[in-house]
Amino acid sequence: MLKILKDIGSYFLLISRVLSIPKKWSVFRKQLSLEFEKIGLNSISIVVIISFFVGGVISIQTAYNLVSPLLPTYIIGLASRDSLILEFSPTMVSLILAGKVGSSIASELGSMRVTEQIDALEIMGINSASFLILPKIITSIFFFPILVILSMAIGMIGAWVGALSADVTTAEFLFGLKYEFIPFYISYAVIKTIFFAFIISSVSSFYGYNTKEGAISVGKSSTKAVVSSSILILLFNYILTDLILA
Repeated sequence: MLKILKDIGSYFLLISRVLSIPKKWSVFRKQLSLEFEKIGLNSISIVVIISFFVGGVISIQTAYNLVSPLLPTYIIGLASRDSLILEFSPTMVSLILAGKVGSSIASELGSMRVTEQIDALEIMGINSASFLILPKIITSIFFFPILVILSMAIGMIGAWVGALSADVTTAEFLFGLKYEFIPFYISYAVIKTIFFAFIISSVSSFYGYNTKEGAISVGKSSTKAVVSSSILILLFNYILTDLILA
């Protein structure tokens, strides 16, 4: 328990160092562009692939379970749409990104710590926490909602393909997609994703930045980062859903 409280205190102390105004904007912009590529662009392919196939599986399973003649077939499109927007795209994609992006951030900062690169930045008078972590947080908060919206679109294409294999016509599926659509669901998903993006980037950075001992600890920090981020995502998913949709 004391270790958990100590980690929480250390986390907030680190965040207070991170949230400072950069001294050299030209260097900061260069670092930001690098993070956009590493965190954002390099995550597009895995999000597209997973979203397409999960969307297809959702529609096939929905069609398989809704076999009653009393239920209209367009409900398959409706159920697939709401499942993707409300839960899969914001939450499941964030959990996937916690594994991919979170472990990458933790291992990168952990390697820099054990090779004393962070200590070298501190000796030069640079706020290493802000210089290394702030671009990662900004990139995650900006790019993760884009990835989630992309996931929704690709997931619905996959759901359409899955619906065709379940003998649901395109017209029926599209009618279900548009039926009683609530635009606020998109806003709800984006709000959740922004919270998840901050959790993934900041928690992973915390464990990587505070890596100690040797190279073996880098792997341990990556594991802790992914596990802690995933637990916090599930916790805040419950809290935000209760606050926003209740």
